[in-house]
Amino acid sequence: MKGKKIGVISLGCDKNRVDTEKMLAFVKGEHDLVSSLDEAQVVIINTCAFLESSRREAIEEILSVIDLKQNGVLEKIIVTGCLPQKFIDDIFSELPEVDAFMGVSDYANILSVIDRIYSGERVNAVGVPRGECGKKRVLTTDNYAYLKVADGCSNHCTYCLIPFIRGAYRSVPMDDLICEAKNLGEVTELILVAQDTARYGFDLTPKTDLVELIERLSALDNVKSIRLMYCYPENVTDRLIEQLKTNDKLIKYIDMPLQHADDKVLKLMNRKGTGQGYLELIERLKREVDGIAIRSTFIAGFPRETDEAFNNLVEFIKKAKLFNAGFFKYSKEEGTAAARLDGQVPTSVKTSRWKKLYSVQKAVVKENLKQFIGKTVRVLAEGFDGDELVYYGRAYFNAPDVDGKVYFFSADEVEYGKYLDVKIIKATGYDLYGERL
Repeated sequence: MKGKKIGVISLGCDKNRVDTEKMLAFVKGEHDLVSSLDEAQVVIINTCAFLESSRREAIEEILSVIDLKQNGVLEKIIVTGCLPQKFIDDIFSELPEVDAFMGVSDYANILSVIDRIYSGERVNAVGVPRGECGKKRVLTTDNYAYLKVADGCSNHCTYCLIPFIRGAYRSVPMDDLICEAKNLGEVTELILVAQDTARYGFDLTPKTDLVELIERLSALDNVKSIRLMYCYPENVTDRLIEQLKTNDKLIKYIDMPLQHADDKVLKLMNRKGTGQGYLELIERLKREVDGIAIRSTFIAGFPRETDEAFNNLVEFIKKAKLFNAGFFKYSKEEGTAAARLDGQVPTSVKTSRWKKLYSVQKAVVKENLKQFIGKTVRVLAEGFDGDELVYYGRAYFNAPDVDGKVYFFSADEVEYGKYLDVKIIKATGYDLYGERL
């Protein structure tokens, strides 16, 4: 069967986005990809299930698409990704309107699944987590692309469902990644992602590491720059720091998920570091890599997080002066070790602490951004804000979606996807404002 109109909804993280793009590569050519659900005959929803809030979002999205199906707008629904991978036994019977379910490593089967549901079969095609499903993708981003260098996780942090959903850490063979990167065409910014990007290669035969991958990607003419996300601090090696210092294609930016800074809480989380060790690593990166922007994420309200432990985290945020940080309220996930701990923190306390962390970091960001006022910043132009009547883009310290933007006035028309110089006039919140030179 060919020629169906396919619409896709991709939920969750950038790693999920890569999975969606690989699935679209199988669909393209056999079926027609449409941007509006109103045009679609088949809707594929690629889901996230990392937190209770993400599962709720996925279910709400599925229910809204079911409404479209019941109203005759579309014909078939396929749900893929983390939600069916972990919860297929529950949702297969609870969502009878869904025609097929596929897991996190089943995207190569999408064409056969479409054939099966149009033959009248209701399909459970959820398999076990395994290797990546291909090297070709249909990009859904402009000016940048993600490269997922590994799937799964073997760290077993006590709060995290990822090992239960996506299995053990599996590095993608380096030659496959190089081939995939070449197939992307010209990429202004290639963003390396995984559950623990810096761990790349330890499980391959022969063993390799992230530095070798960065060097090979840097040699590709179509890759103009490289950004690192999700590098666990214990795997930020001397060699990786040297790359950040000396490799002109490697953006002076690193995202390191720290999650906490109190030693007792870190131990309960099964994290490998200490608050002091994290501070020393941050100070070293700032000292050795001129102008580096460091980003991180933290969890508020972890079980047994006392007032003292929380205050230790607050003081850490003040001392670390991270360029940016994201904060999450602890989510009690059934099946994880943390969910079985006594001393669960009340929701109201978690919310209060979460707000406090954002408040503290906002003051840090304000100081960080002040340094750019009156200076010229190189900006990758990405779009136009019709409400503010200004263009916007990203500087090296802005990763897509998670960091701020640089807004700027320009008397001349701006070509998106190109770098230009912007003189910064002011800083507001997480964003900078300026004028194109």
